[in-house]
Amino acid sequence: MTISLKQMRYALAVAAEGHFGRAADACAVSQPALSQQILSLEALCGTPLFDRLKSGVRLTPFGRDFVALARETVKAADTLDDFAIGRSGRLDRPLRFGIIPTVAPYLLPRIYPALTGDLPEISFTISESRTEAMLGALQDGRLDLVLIATAPPSGGPRLVSYPLFDDPFVLATPRDESTIEPVSLSALPPERILLLDEGHCFRDQAISACHLEGERTTNAFAATSLATIVEFVANGQGVTLLPQIALRKEASDPRIAIHALDDPTAGRQLRLVWREATPYAEIFEQVAEVIRRTGMQPPVQPPALPI
Repeated sequence: MTISLKQMRYALAVAAEGHFGRAADACAVSQPALSQQILSLEALCGTPLFDRLKSGVRLTPFGRDFVALARETVKAADTLDDFAIGRSGRLDRPLRFGIIPTVAPYLLPRIYPALTGDLPEISFTISESRTEAMLGALQDGRLDLVLIATAPPSGGPRLVSYPLFDDPFVLATPRDESTIEPVSLSALPPERILLLDEGHCFRDQAISACHLEGERTTNAFAATSLATIVEFVANGQGVTLLPQIALRKEASDPRIAIHALDDPTAGRQLRLVWREATPYAEIFEQVAEVIRRTGMQPPVQPPALPI
């Protein structure tokens, strides 16, 4: 029995996510199926690849070396696969598309129908994860495209970064607070600013926009989603930044108010990223143009409180 590409892909996913459940979601398989493949792989290797911890998993020293070699093997296999089936420029399998959590719930309802309508010959598999994990999956060949809100890092495989559109920030406050517009972020009390937890690029962007440093970024509250933060704001427990694309969904609560900022640079740019060495660049550019066209719709302002 030999090690399979599937097992290597699963090991790479677990290494990237640090968690069996999230890795299974990223690979679109059940957690028991992924776990069994990892156990079989470890049996073949004669040693564990991962230390199982209460909070997730961590690579063993052997696992680090294995993953490094597996990454190169999978990359070479994907390159050969693309070369063999991609000379016509047609994609003969589902396009593997990753998108970050602070974009997915707000953009996917608009762009997915447009993508499937404008590009009916292409099928999509969609996964949601944080920026670092998705860029790792892109470099490993587990994803074809990722939609992120930061510039991809240098080093590793050469990547194409295709700008889509700017996504300005606004401030969400409890409706009954008196707020002078435009709001100066530097004047906000740091202890009132609610942030996402570590690992979200939107958290880092909010910290930068609000000029928070060191201990000023420490808050007893750190959420895993913008929806959770908005609920806390609605209950009068702080304020938060929101990206404009989230307003249609998150600003519908009449208990919150949305305010413009005095800093026109406070925001992010959404971009589509893929590996430069691909025969599908033309398809990816078509996908980017559909997202750009359908994603730049004006937000819906929150309703006024009933009198």
